Amino acid sequence: MKIQFMNLIKIKILALIFSLTFLPISFVRSQSTGFEYIKGMELMDMIYQHLEMYFVDDIKPGKMSKDAIDAMLKGLDPYTVYIHESDLEDYRLMTTGQYGGIGALIRKIDKYTYIAEPYEGNPAQKSGLLAGDKILFIDGKNMFDKPSDEVSSALKGPKGSSIEVKLLRNEKDELTIPITRDEIKIPDVPFSGMLDDKIGYIKLNSFTQTASAEVKKSYQDLKQKNVQQLILDLRGNGGGLLIEAVKIVNFFVKKGQLVVSTKGRIPEENRVYKTTDEPLDLNIPLIVLIDENSASASEIVAGSLQDLDRAVIVGTTSFGKGLVQRTYDLKYGSKVKMTIAKYYTPSGRCVQKLEYYEKAVNDRPKEIPDSLIKIFKTQNGRKVIDGRGIEPDVVIDERNFNRFTAMLVGNNLMFDFATQYYFKHPSIASAETFSLSENDYNEFKKIVVKDTFNYTTASEEMLQKMKEVVEEEEYYNDIKTEYESILKKVTPSKERDLEKFKPEIIEMLENEIVSRYYFQKGRALASFKHDEYIIKSKDLFKDLNAYHTILK
Repeated sequence: MKIQFMNLIKIKILALIFSLTFLPISFVRSQSTGFEYIKGMELMDMIYQHLEMYFVDDIKPGKMSKDAIDAMLKGLDPYTVYIHESDLEDYRLMTTGQYGGIGALIRKIDKYTYIAEPYEGNPAQKSGLLAGDKILFIDGKNMFDKPSDEVSSALKGPKGSSIEVKLLRNEKDELTIPITRDEIKIPDVPFSGMLDDKIGYIKLNSFTQTASAEVKKSYQDLKQKNVQQLILDLRGNGGGLLIEAVKIVNFFVKKGQLVVSTKGRIPEENRVYKTTDEPLDLNIPLIVLIDENSASASEIVAGSLQDLDRAVIVGTTSFGKGLVQRTYDLKYGSKVKMTIAKYYTPSGRCVQKLEYYEKAVNDRPKEIPDSLIKIFKTQNGRKVIDGRGIEPDVVIDERNFNRFTAMLVGNNLMFDFATQYYFKHPSIASAETFSLSENDYNEFKKIVVKDTFNYTTASEEMLQKMKEVVEEEEYYNDIKTEYESILKKVTPSKERDLEKFKPEIIEMLENEIVSRYYFQKGRALASFKHDEYIIKSKDLFKDLNAYHTILK
């Protein structure tokens, strides 16, 4: 067996040398580059050979090869990755938004995985699965203490195939539900609608192959409702297909307009992308919402519309990913996705924030220094910069929920309360008007107080560190009384914090409860009354002079 393996290695090396002999000049750019390539491949094969012959235990060639490839690519940037054949379903989900399964979000709580939210109109919801259902068995296989990705894999499968899910509902009723899987398409536009009699809203979550078509349909539906102003929400949108971004920009700018250009190491990747169709609307006032998680294709849309002075950008500075990836097919059903170029918006700026090829300590990329940041100008002469993502025209202060509120979410207390609430209340008011009663909030408070979770405040942690310093410098006795007084005020108290942070806790509770009745659309509608981005955008549309002043 080992002799056969050695022969295979020799054949591979000979084939490699033969293939390198006929590589195009554009690939082997110099003798030194070609030699280093051959040397590296020969050394890898020799190490592989010696491990197979002499290593103390049997090696796993498949895993070892994947680990080696992953480690090699890690030295480049986080977007250049090897896609093993076993990961192709996840890749398909990323590019198309489609997969075979039941259509539900799941969540791991303690030793079990729960249904977190069925997608409306998909097999999970049609079969009667509810948020809060505890998954016990899938096709007879016990799901106790299984990782959530293993549970997810068990739920996925080809369209038309069937599974049986045994679950525990409301912590008392065991049910076995047969489900026929379907082709699940996660919508790029989970919600669109009118916020009032003038303002339309489109939420775009991703840029798969259907993104522009879904945005177009949503806009045409809004036109039927006499939309006069539009908000395009790109918050949390990590990007996707570049061409879909170009098509969406095309809806609001003239035909033949430059939207984005790409520049790579090889001339073939230097490309220009212009709009090719007549626009849907050149005049409707447009606001684009972004945040720190808006990246890639989202930044192309926001940056291009900003450079062309076609939209006011509202929010926080975007992620800063100005890199373009392309996927290439390999043998054995695998692929490699690699960064092949940087993209530039119409003003000529690249929004890439980090430099991965000159990593700082701890394997962290470095921010592009201020000294290298350049100023560009929009079509109307407004100043914009590169190297920092997309900076909004109207800045919204970042909202951070209190640590106590985060603990309530992280310990699933809000999730569990929403489950209990659903079984006590067969129906609720509309998503826009629902509000939690004082009695219901008091019930939630009792649950939180009884729960055993502990937490610390950031202030308490800082005071403890300060105490260590003043004790070391022998000042503690001088400030002991004042220290203990301050510490008492910042030491955690569930009763106190449930009142102190009541508004934000109720906001999140209402959102979780509404989702049990109205799914993702309900979440969106319930969030609008508290959403500072939406509130600011509405105010800006009320004062169109201010809107046009921003755009000059």
